[in-house]
Amino acid sequence: MTIPFYVSPEQAMKDKADYARKGIARGRSAVVLQYADGIIFVADNPSRTLHKISEIYDRIAFAAVGRYNEFENLRLGGVRFADVHGYQFDRRDVTGRGLANLYAQTLGAIFTETPKPYEVELVVAEVGESAATDQLYRLTFDGSVADERGSVAMGGSADRVAEALRERYRDDMPLAEALHAAVESLAHQDAEPRELSALQLEVAVLDRTRPNRKFRRIRGRRLDDLLEEGRRTAPARPPAAGKGEKAGEGATEEPAGEEKQDESKQGSEDTE
Repeated sequence: MTIPFYVSPEQAMKDKADYARKGIARGRSAVVLQYADGIIFVADNPSRTLHKISEIYDRIAFAAVGRYNEFENLRLGGVRFADVHGYQFDRRDVTGRGLANLYAQTLGAIFTETPKPYEVELVVAEVGESAATDQLYRLTFDGSVADERGSVAMGGSADRVAEALRERYRDDMPLAEALHAAVESLAHQDAEPRELSALQLEVAVLDRTRPNRKFRRIRGRRLDDLLEEGRRTAPARPPAAGKGEKAGEGATEEPAGEEKQDESKQGSEDTE
């Protein structure tokens, strides 16, 4: 008679979480941040057809990192839910919070009930009439959901990207500056910062100034122009001090004794 292999629930959940985190960390990062006229999504994604950023509904979009087939299934489910819900009730009843709750329930059920969790992280964003009413929801592989403000980094070396993004982000940035901050932050996902070209980027925005559908992709000449404008208008950043450098190092100071000697010499000249 065979003895069934027993694993405690705590160990099983830990193993699933470690597995999902490793899978997500193998991919490239993506960032989402608010700017003056809406929300911008920027992903390190050289593919022209396999999108990490997509529209869900009129004012709602999502960005994802991880295993493509898994977050594509989630995207399609969100689109179907939004279309049916908006048709049965009212288009205004389709909200980012409702979609975030749907995704949280789905991811939570998959994480607890199936042997293999989804290796994905998502951001669901809804643009409002003003920056104060924008909504950003970050969802992880186990169904956890967090209400974010300002900026979000996920996937790959998310900690490094988030740290670089915090240094560059400010409220009410124009579009070109926000894009520049996002691209500069994504360049820090590797140990050695690298330069990202327009061909390596997937960029889209939820633009509150547009009528009806707020989502649009930025590519081609428009993307090149924004990248150039961002580099030209971005605020200058002081170079980081090297190791062992101290503030004011290299400045020459006149010894106090010399100053006193000059004063005594000047006094002797006055008395002559």
